[in-house]
Amino acid sequence: MPLLQRFREGWVRPALFFGNNPISLAGGALTSAAGVTMIGYWLVEMFGRPNDNPYLGIIFFLLLPALFVGGLVLIPIGVFARRRTLQKAGQIPAEFPKIDLNDRMFRHGLDIVLVATIVNLLVVSMASYRGAAYMDSPQFCGQSCHVMHPEYTAYKISAHSHVDCVACHIGSGAESYFAAKVNGTKQLLEVSFDRYPTPIESPVQSLRPARDICEGCHTPARFVGEKLLVKSSFADDEKNTETQTVVVLHLGGRDSLSQLSGIHGTHLGHIEYVATDATRTTIPWVQKRNADGSETVFATADAGAGIPKGERRLMDCIDCHNRAAHTFVTPEEAINRAMSEGAISPDLPWVHKEGLELLKATYATEEEANQKIPQQLQAFYSSQHPDVLASKAAQIKAAGDQLAALYSQNVFPFMKVTWGTHPNHIGHMSYPGCFRCHDGGHTAKDGASITQDCAACHNLLAVDETKPKVLADLGIQ
Repeated sequence: MPLLQRFREGWVRPALFFGNNPISLAGGALTSAAGVTMIGYWLVEMFGRPNDNPYLGIIFFLLLPALFVGGLVLIPIGVFARRRTLQKAGQIPAEFPKIDLNDRMFRHGLDIVLVATIVNLLVVSMASYRGAAYMDSPQFCGQSCHVMHPEYTAYKISAHSHVDCVACHIGSGAESYFAAKVNGTKQLLEVSFDRYPTPIESPVQSLRPARDICEGCHTPARFVGEKLLVKSSFADDEKNTETQTVVVLHLGGRDSLSQLSGIHGTHLGHIEYVATDATRTTIPWVQKRNADGSETVFATADAGAGIPKGERRLMDCIDCHNRAAHTFVTPEEAINRAMSEGAISPDLPWVHKEGLELLKATYATEEEANQKIPQQLQAFYSSQHPDVLASKAAQIKAAGDQLAALYSQNVFPFMKVTWGTHPNHIGHMSYPGCFRCHDGGHTAKDGASITQDCAACHNLLAVDETKPKVLADLGIQ
């Protein structure tokens, strides 16, 4: 018997006979409906305006593909169920209905089945790809899961907003992908059963080393040299007096002679430390590997003998740049930056003092803050400075809206995120930062201590000065 005939007699005819059952037919209908819907959405997305609604993404890239595959699975389930039922009843025919290829209607039916099979394979392939791509998108990571709202809000206004979340949090390779999906399943269960942490824990213990993420774009070993930093501050007086601090940061790195210098060079891959708290703020033990291969241990007086219990890490970028893509600032920094950029007009009397008080006030929800902050700022000018309200109403409204925006970018009551919840270890003005180690309390056995020399990291050219001369000399003012 020819191979084609054996295939027709042994497989095609039984499949068509047993496939005529409610379960298989329902599966075919479900697969067809899901497939047509997905294809229609893909065409609209391809030729129309993309919709970044995260819940549409969940429907069209996750749920509908699952229904599509589920329908395909129902077809063989129905076939086996009918075969088993007929077998128990002894009703399986000795010869299945013949396939007459001379029948034009039957041939067209086979053509439809063949085309549908090919289309189904293409749809499953495309749906799998699109589903995986969607789950790797920032919209899925930040918008689909409401508990990530604080992190996603900070991400969107960060310098890394163009970098996909997965570039840092997952990485390449099957092992990283599998580990991420296992962790994602755990997080899904936590959210489903309302067992997720509030706030989201920081630092992320499973984050890959900086050499695998940061150094894909940045090169800390490259000699950067010096960086000029100008920061503006405003006083709580009527005129919001502006002062500026000018700092030269010695970023350094590895120069052309392979000498390590500056902030990056000093900490480049040869510092280990032990942190005894969850935020890596308390560091009682530090070990430095010297150029000759020897090691020097610096410890605080309360560290005790030996290595204290805690998380031991080889220092990398993340230990200082710990909020690189999810930075939450202090209220002082937020309003000073907004005023220096002109988003809040410094010409409004007392706006720094009143704005800071409004930012630091307690609100039950973000919605309440968005409503009350502009109202209370306007009420202040209405009662205390009606002349200013009359002449600068637009600036006051803009200031109120900006203050509400600053609050909504940094404070999230439902996740218990408020000012200072997530410390930023860069610098040492708002949080311990550098002083976690450079506090004068970390000493070695020979009495040497980790330096507190300010000039080792930066030079202060001006500190809280009104119109610093150095900026005028540089042509900046």
